[in-house]
Amino acid sequence: MDKHESIAPLLENIRYFVKWTVISLAMGGIVGLIGSVFGRGVAFATRLWQDYHGTVFFMPVAGLLIVWLYRVFHEEKSKGINQVLESISAHEDISLATAFLIFVSTILSQSVSASVGREGAALQLGGSLGNFFGKLLRFDEKEKKIVIMCGMSACFSALFGTPLTAAVFSLEVIGIGTMYYAALVPCLFSSFIGGAIARNMGLPPEHYPVGPIPEFHMKGAAFVVLMGILCALVGILLCQALHKSESLYQKYLPNLYLRVLAGSGVYILLSLIFSSRDYNGGGLHLIERCFEGGAVPYYAFLMKIVFTAVVLGAGFKGGEIVPTLCVGATFGYTAASVFAAPPGLSCAVGMACLFVSVTNCPISTLLMAFELFGYEAMPYFALAIAVSFTLSGYYGLYRSQKFICSKIRLEPYEAGESHTDV
Repeated sequence: MDKHESIAPLLENIRYFVKWTVISLAMGGIVGLIGSVFGRGVAFATRLWQDYHGTVFFMPVAGLLIVWLYRVFHEEKSKGINQVLESISAHEDISLATAFLIFVSTILSQSVSASVGREGAALQLGGSLGNFFGKLLRFDEKEKKIVIMCGMSACFSALFGTPLTAAVFSLEVIGIGTMYYAALVPCLFSSFIGGAIARNMGLPPEHYPVGPIPEFHMKGAAFVVLMGILCALVGILLCQALHKSESLYQKYLPNLYLRVLAGSGVYILLSLIFSSRDYNGGGLHLIERCFEGGAVPYYAFLMKIVFTAVVLGAGFKGGEIVPTLCVGATFGYTAASVFAAPPGLSCAVGMACLFVSVTNCPISTLLMAFELFGYEAMPYFALAIAVSFTLSGYYGLYRSQKFICSKIRLEPYEAGESHTDV
């Protein structure tokens, strides 16, 4: 082999590394800064409704404003995270207006205690900004996809403080069964920079104390297998509730203004019935109570599903991930009391299992468990995540997510096996 021929691939890799190191560091800095400002805004909105429970009565006003803003920018048909996924898998374009709209509308939704999260919004915000910079720098379609994933990673990391999870999730969520390894270095660099900027701006990473972890043995293994099975069913229920609520709103209330008003009315009524406001907001306060050993109703996970489905289906904006983690924590808390299991470990396993059952991203989920709860419970997490991932089938939060490989066969996925539309 010619000497120049043998060294050419190495030089190409070096050029790639240098080029994307510069780009990813810039993306991590810019998107991390914007994501941190967004995170501070969400934190302010959360404190607002927690201090003044009456903000829920302004939900119709916030909802109408959100619908109006999306119409003004001609984004009323925006598909949210699905559009971001399609920008990578199917060359769908994301307007820069998406970043502005999801920034403002999520904070509006949070300020009136809507049961929405922030990480899903971060993926839209980061993806929109990544798409903008990709076009600004005149990248081709393949390079623009990497920039979009960099933006997703940086913003997710800034909001949640889990850089490994954020980087790998952006690679894994697009197509289940394959990963975009070419974007590994850029996404990791962007993610760690985004997370570092967020910490310097006063947004500490999420972490939950699991408490004593018993030695892993047959009894513990049986418990986490059971948790994996049950959480897969709860995850399917959550996906069905979110998709069905959206379909019902669209069928019976095609007018977006009437839809958001109707959803506001139902949500206000639910908030009056459950005056503790346990199920309002993203759910971080309820997750913290689970780990602190506070009083949590055994049906809390069901009510959180209902509250979330009502507002997201009506048109309020935000993410599904924090409510999903809340469903997992509260279900784990209930399971701990039923099966006499360690409550902290049970809540952590519940959160991980719910996350994997609705996102279909097992590697990201395992990394998330390590970053949120520590490495000590690794056998419990690994086993439970594998079971929940397998038994949740092909349901998921995101309709545009592609299943490349089958979950149960060593061959490509065939659409007839199951479906994600419910």
